[in-house]
Amino acid sequence: MLLHTLAPFLPGTRWFDPDPAFAPAAAVTVTVIHLFRMVLFMMLAGYFGRLVLTRRGAAAYAADRAKRLLLVLVVFAPIVLLSIIGVEEVARRLRGDPEPLPPLPSGIPFWLFQDPAHLWFLWVLVQIIAVVLLVRALVVARAGAERAGRWAERAGTALVLPVGGVALASLPYLGSLLLQGTARAGVHQPAGVAPELAPFVAYAGAFLVGWLLHARRDALARLVGSWPWHLGAAAVFTTVFVLLERTGPIGVTAPVAALAGWCWCYGLVGLFLRALAGGSARVRYLADSAYWVYIAHLPVTAVIQLVIAKTGWWPSVQLVAAWVVAVPLLLLSYDLLVRGTWLGAWLSGRRYEPVLARRSRVGRSR
Repeated sequence: MLLHTLAPFLPGTRWFDPDPAFAPAAAVTVTVIHLFRMVLFMMLAGYFGRLVLTRRGAAAYAADRAKRLLLVLVVFAPIVLLSIIGVEEVARRLRGDPEPLPPLPSGIPFWLFQDPAHLWFLWVLVQIIAVVLLVRALVVARAGAERAGRWAERAGTALVLPVGGVALASLPYLGSLLLQGTARAGVHQPAGVAPELAPFVAYAGAFLVGWLLHARRDALARLVGSWPWHLGAAAVFTTVFVLLERTGPIGVTAPVAALAGWCWCYGLVGLFLRALAGGSARVRYLADSAYWVYIAHLPVTAVIQLVIAKTGWWPSVQLVAAWVVAVPLLLLSYDLLVRGTWLGAWLSGRRYEPVLARRSRVGRSR
């Protein structure tokens, strides 16, 4: 949400007139987030993917991901795309733009499925899972499950070595940036539904890192012990990248960006494992709601920001105001419409009792 609510303040945006004093800060913040956010997501997807596979088997894992990733993409991407088109039309009218939007294509609306909007990562993840399951099946058939497990454990051990572990993890990221031919803005998202090699390499590599870390039982414990070093290194590499992003040669910016991104991943995982070691019901609730909030937030925050933009408030105040309005709305919609319904079972794998319903029941019992 932070990333997408900053987007209207970036230079060259079509919906707003960016504040020239605030735009550089917004651009730097977006650059930093882009270094690690999707790599971290794919790493976690790989970790929990192997966890599910070892408990339930490959077939059950594939079926679960088809339902909760691929089907979600097919259903929600067209809805999100149409809502964004509607918001763009509202923005055009609010700013008094006389040029109408191009007419929508006629006929059967296959075009709706050619742009997954901000759900593009689901399609990339589906591709990665398909390839990983195929390769795993071939390796297990050739070497046996026990030997393949030992190989995975050794690789997981290498990935958490004090010296070189994070550098090893960053190699696919580096390869992706070199394939792109630029490190600016980190790994670029695919332009459509056609598979693209550069983002696939980075994100498949991240997924594989998570997969292999799960094979090493104490891998996460090692990250807990090293999080200050990783976050310190992340700050240094990120500063260097921000300073050199536009002018530095790719031979310098690409490895710096890759190391920065993976130091953020290792450092944040270690930090939050340490901070949340005792568990937290509130954080668990936010984690449960995150999938729905991500799916629904873009059109919601865009409408709110369009309304707030007319106030003339400072950009920082507009951002905070947008979050103050959007977050409660999205969490309320999750609790009322998703958490305890068939939609929640679809997105989360099971229904959970809504917090508002539980509090109401407890209140009546008193």
